[in-house]
Amino acid sequence: MKNILDKLASEVDKIEENADLSPKTAKKAASTEADAEMSVMDSLLADSVEGFPKVGDTVVGTAVEVSSNEVYVDLAPFGTGVVMGKEIKDGMGSKKIKIGDSVTATVIELENEDGFIDLSIREASYEKAWEDIENKSADHENIFAKILSANKGGLITTVNGITGFLPVSQLSSKNYPRVEDGDKNKILSLLKKMIGKELEVRIIDANREAEKLIVSEKAAQSEKEKEAISNFKVGDVISGEISGVVDFGAFVKFSAKEDSDGGEDDRDRLEGLVHISELAWQLIEDPRTIVKVGDKVEAKIIGIEADKISLSIRALQKDPWSDIESKYGVGSIVTGKVHKINHFGAFVYLDRDIHGLAHISEMSELYPGKNINDLIKVGEEYSWKILSIEPKSHRMGLVFMDKEHLAKAETKEKAKEEKKEKTAKKKEKKEEE
Repeated sequence: MKNILDKLASEVDKIEENADLSPKTAKKAASTEADAEMSVMDSLLADSVEGFPKVGDTVVGTAVEVSSNEVYVDLAPFGTGVVMGKEIKDGMGSKKIKIGDSVTATVIELENEDGFIDLSIREASYEKAWEDIENKSADHENIFAKILSANKGGLITTVNGITGFLPVSQLSSKNYPRVEDGDKNKILSLLKKMIGKELEVRIIDANREAEKLIVSEKAAQSEKEKEAISNFKVGDVISGEISGVVDFGAFVKFSAKEDSDGGEDDRDRLEGLVHISELAWQLIEDPRTIVKVGDKVEAKIIGIEADKISLSIRALQKDPWSDIESKYGVGSIVTGKVHKINHFGAFVYLDRDIHGLAHISEMSELYPGKNINDLIKVGEEYSWKILSIEPKSHRMGLVFMDKEHLAKAETKEKAKEEKKEKTAKKKEKKEEE
């Protein structure tokens, strides 16, 4: 605006210079100058309407004066702008502004009481920050987020000065807070230890209007993990360490490089899950009775799906059912301890690894009208008859034998043995004749 007024003043000076001319000449000159004045004004005003910034526009200028609370910016040809107080702060974390620096700002007032254009670097930075976030989200680019605070649901982060959220479920296996009893206060305590750290994350939800930003460390690591996992195949045996124990199994961390000597950075390690059924051959109620965090183990890879690895510890142990028929036979009477009773029967251990099921239907047939809980108790040892053995599927059918049925079975077995002995003697006598 100042430039426009200066040019108009120049044109007025030319008109005054014509004052000494003859009336006719002066009139003609004045007319010409007036036309020229109107032409210049029209042109300048047209240019100003088209190019002059409006409130909310982003402008770029040069810092010409800098103090602790004010930055003056040359916005030629529109004039001078000023950034004051908190509006100087840059959400993108830029370095301190110096004279001669290029400044990007948002117009918040066209003319303040001092005649300057009021500007905000902070507002321009906010828009620039969101634009950068949206671009990185669209490109699936990994970025770094600083942890500001923690709550029971996850971590509060900042990206480009924009506050975001990283849910617990989106933490990588390295940082996931595995608490054995699932205590939320213990989980929060572990999450708080991450405050101040920077994590490599990927944006999974960005909404500028709702000011919603959600990031994922797990998503940022998945591509790297997939690449590392490609070095392995089903059937490979790994050596690792129990990194977490939960109700459904145990997690094992191991080297991402098959030839590693174990001294690699924790970031170069993979993690697989040993399901509760793959920890050992026996029935397991609680994985914590089998392994604990820090245990060194060997496991076999039994499944790879995307970035998930399934492991088995028991696959490297001898299957106790492989020679079961040399230890137990169908029809024999054995001693076993009741491990658990449920609606379809009782699980019974004959030894550390071999268990069988006394199905409720078999119990009802042998003991009509009696409740299974009246016949046997968990933790007690009883006599059982083996009804079936299926080594491949690790199944054994049993039936409870009380004193009465046990006596009958023993009598029957004794009679069977006597009969077998008589038959043998007859055969021997016949052969002698």
